[in-house]
Amino acid sequence: MELRKWTAEEKMAIVLEGIKGLKSVAEICREHQVSQTLFYRWRDRFLEAGQKGLANGAGADESKALRAEIEKLQKITGRQTIAIEALKKTQELISGRR
Repeated sequence: MELRKWTAEEKMAIVLEGIKGLKSVAEICREHQVSQTLFYRWRDRFLEAGQKGLANGAGADESKALRAEIEKLQKITGRQTIAIEALKKTQELISGRR
């Protein structure tokens, strides 16, 4: 038995057919030789992607905000590393005098 490779367009067409509700999911799955489990997995992914896409561009804004936060944290980490090294040197100098 050969496994069928479905294109994104084919999956979307099948999912949309099910969402329209003109036929039962069982009937659609039989016609396209797809298990109901697979249909519902595709449907859930489709709806999740749609929800993210409709989030008023929050994905791009969120990504930009996360990159800015990473950059800010990297700068803080860099400053702390320098401060730690300076403290180590100071401790070495003080310890060496005793």
